[in-house]
This record gives sequence, C-alpha cells and structure tokens, in this order.
Amino acid sequence: MSSSSRGPGAGARRRRTRCRRCRACVRTECGDCHFCRDMKKFGGPGRMKQSCLLRQCTAPVLPHTAVCLLCGEAGKEDTVVGRAEKFGWSLECTILHEIVHPGCLKMGKAEGVINAEIPNCWECPRCTQEGRTSKVKGGRERHLKKKPKPALASAEGPAVPSPSPQREKLERFKRMCQLLERVPDTSSSSSDSDSDSDSSGTSLSEEEAPGEARNGRRPARGSSGEKENRGGRRAVRPGTGGPLLSWPLGPAPPPRPPQLERHVVRPPPRSPEPDTLPLAAGSDHPLPRAAWLRVFQHLGPRELCICMRVCRTWSRWCYDKRLWPRMDLSRRKSLTPPMLSGVVRRQPRALDLSWTGVSKKQLMWLLNRLQGLQELVLSGCSWLSVSALGSAPLPALRLLDLRWIEDVKDSQLRELLLPPPDTKPGQTESRGRLQGVAELRLAGLELTDASLRLLLRHAPQLSALDLSHCAHVGDPSVHLLTAPTSPLRETLVHLNLAGCHRLTDHCLPLFRRCPRLRRLDLRSCRQLSPEACARLAAAGPPGPFRCPEEKLLLKDS
Repeated sequence: MSSSSRGPGAGARRRRTRCRRCRACVRTECGDCHFCRDMKKFGGPGRMKQSCLLRQCTAPVLPHTAVCLLCGEAGKEDTVVGRAEKFGWSLECTILHEIVHPGCLKMGKAEGVINAEIPNCWECPRCTQEGRTSKVKGGRERHLKKKPKPALASAEGPAVPSPSPQREKLERFKRMCQLLERVPDTSSSSSDSDSDSDSSGTSLSEEEAPGEARNGRRPARGSSGEKENRGGRRAVRPGTGGPLLSWPLGPAPPPRPPQLERHVVRPPPRSPEPDTLPLAAGSDHPLPRAAWLRVFQHLGPRELCICMRVCRTWSRWCYDKRLWPRMDLSRRKSLTPPMLSGVVRRQPRALDLSWTGVSKKQLMWLLNRLQGLQELVLSGCSWLSVSALGSAPLPALRLLDLRWIEDVKDSQLRELLLPPPDTKPGQTESRGRLQGVAELRLAGLELTDASLRLLLRHAPQLSALDLSHCAHVGDPSVHLLTAPTSPLRETLVHLNLAGCHRLTDHCLPLFRRCPRLRRLDLRSCRQLSPEACARLAAAGPPGPFRCPEEKLLLKDS
C-alpha cells in the first residue's frame, strides 16, 4: 500500500460533512451574522450560500461516499448499530489522507494512533511504523492522540492526561505573541529554513512538521504542529527558530502605474470664416458676409436656429456674438452640456439663468468663459450654485440679479462682496468683485445693516438698488444709504424699497439728500402714510415728483 499506488480512497483530503450531533449542528441560525443576513429567509440576496457562523460543525465526519482504499467499498458503517462505533468505522490518515476500514488491515487497530478530537481521523499503522508522526520539536512535544478510546487502553498503555481547552488556547496565544515579537529579528533564518524544507523531498526529519510532507497539506486539527495560514502568510513553527511570520501579513498592494507627464495642449485655431456664400453652380453670392449679418440681426433666436440648418456657411455666420446679445435659459430644470457649450460659443452680453437647476460647477465653468458678460440674472437659484460667483472673475459685469435666493445671510453676502483672499498673477489691485456693478437686485433676502455697510464699501458705483421685501430694512438702513459718508448718496438713481414694513414716515425727509434720485418705490409699506408720500412728492429733491400710483414717486429726466 505505497503512496505511489493509491486507490480510490487515497489522494487529497476529503471534504467532510456535518456530524449532526454536536451543539453547533443542532442549534438554529442566529439571524445576526453576515451569513444569516445574506440568506433569503432573513431578507438577503442569498449569494454567499454559507451556513450560520454559530452552526459551524466542531467535529465534521467523512461523507457516506468515502471509499476504502483496500476493499473499495463504501457505506459499511450503516451495518453498525452503535453511533460511536459508526463514527469510527472509516478512518482517514492525517498524513497520507488515505481512507481505510481498520478491519481490512492485516495489522491490528491498536497499532495506529487515534485522534479523538476529530472523528474518523488517525495516524495509520504504516505511518506509525515508518516514523511518520505528527510530532513537533519545541518546548514540549504533544502527540496527535489526546484521549484514547477504552478499547485501545489495554494495548496502548495508560492514557496521557490532556490539558483543558482553555489552557491550550492560553498557551497557543502566548506562543503566538512570542513569535510576533521575534519576527523582525529572524527574517533571514526564516528564508534559510524554507529552502531546507523544500530540498528535503519526500523524506522528513524529526524537526519537520507532517503538514509540509505531502504537497503542503495541513496537519490534523488540534495538533500543535506547524500551522499554515489561509491568507497566504508564512507558516508558524513554535519553539525553535523555524519559519516565522513575515511582514506584511496581508497581500502586497499592486504596483502603481507609471505617472505620465501632463502637458497643456491648446486646440488648433479655427479657420477664418468665409466672406462670401458659395453657390451650387460654383460662383459666390453677390452679398458679402457683413450684409448677411445685418439681415440676421432682424431675426429672433428661433429664426436664427432655422437659418443655421440651411448650410455650413450660414451656420458659422449665425454664431456671431452680435446676433446673440441676450440669451434666456430661465425656468429650465436642468442644463445639458450641449446647452452650456452653445452659450459659450455665442458669447452673449446678458444671460438669464433665473429659476433653473444650474449647479455650482456649471456656473463656474460658464463664468470663466464669458469674460464679456455684462448682465447676469440668477434669481430663484440656490446659494450653493450662486456661491460660484466668489471664485469667478467678472470684469465687465454691470447688472447682477440675486432676488429670492434661499438661505442667504450676512456671512454669504460677505463672501460675495469682499475681495478674493489670494491675488492671481496679473491682478494689480485687490478690489471687490462688485466694484463695477451699476445695478444690484437683492429683493427678498435677509439683509441687515451690517450687509448694507459692506455694500456701501465694496459696491460704490451703484445707480440702481433693489431692496424690496427685505424684512430687516428700516429707518436706520435709509440713514446709512443717505449718510454724508455714503458713496451712493450721489450715485443712486433708482431705489426700490417696496414691501419693507419697518419703514416709517420719519425716513421720508432723508431721501431729499439724493439729488439724482429719479425713481423711488415705496409701495406696500404698511407704516408709510399716503399723505407723507404726497408731501415728499411735492417738495422732492431739486424738483417735484409725480405719483402715477400711490407711494410710487417718479421724476422725468
């Protein structure tokens, strides 16, 4: 029965089945581990196909289909009446992994070493006679058999008392701690011992563990021999300077791909637009490009889009920015990349994005490519999107509409008004972002007097200011706007304070300090009386006002 002539019972170690009698086998699923949560009956997808962690069998047995190496039969244990004898009828060698019936051997059963920790497991008599044992050289040697059966007690002599499981776990933990402390100092000896064990072939010495004798197979469960980690780590040999754990314990990270150098590549310049329109006959149309553009200026956006479908020449001519002074994308739920690219290609002077779902990234992308933008309407957008104004240069901006933006406080307005904290190359002065803005619309925002002080300081050229329906604007706010130190005192032409319920009749004489004021809207101000507004209209700044509506004061220029 040599290892070279193995029959159906020899070979790799058999996959064992449940014993169906241990405490883990007879209990139910816990329902809390990750295997139970994956089960379909607990609401999981059922992908792992694993049993509960608490139902892992502690004494797995050989399957019923295990075939004896000598007789070639399986299922003889069904003829045994006793359950204990049934579990020990077929035995698997822990070294050769050969399955035999002890009754089929000519030598006695007492000549083998039974493993009482795992059912159907022993060291066959042939391995015992040839010296192939599971002994490990170390501080103390421990045999695979821990608790011999009563039938073998007379043949094997007195039983050796085995330590308790708690004691064994404690000793195992201490040895592991000692090994981990010795890892950095014994890496060289680890490689030497590995090379020696590989060159030894099939013959084993007393210092070598049986788990490496047959293609790196593991020893039986419960032995203190060399243990092999499933995660690809090195084996552990306690006691002497055998192979130790090598760092890192986990798998090595994959190598990083080489980083390629990045260079800025400018796109090639566009070819110049044709000056004439080629015809199908081969000649050119008599009207030049300038004459066609004058015709296109009388068309609206819809008609221009139709003309762009006529031919390639008209399509290029219709992209001229003089034909698109204003683009209206208001009330759009989302803005697609083709729409943003079309806006940038047309370069409008006025852009309306009110009540749209534009994101901060999209708005920043647009503003960085529309340096000639003069009017920007963002009313009804979220502050998360409008905050892109704090990092985008707007040198030509003259009108900014921020009406009815949600969650705008003094801190957000401060970020918008203050100059940028860092100066980019080419900037020679740290001016505020709204220094050149002439018209600012802030209706419906929660502005306080602190925000108005910042506004007077960083937007000194305002000629039109809309503060309608601002709940915190009152008489002190009017005093700030018309104070002798206020730059808006001489520049304000249009002032809208409609719906500011904190204004009273005491603030009306302060408006006489603004000599250039031409329009003053005080409608829906509850605490302002019509008589006081009429007296202001009769006296007025340098000239009288007319009142087409109640509390609306207008002056003809």
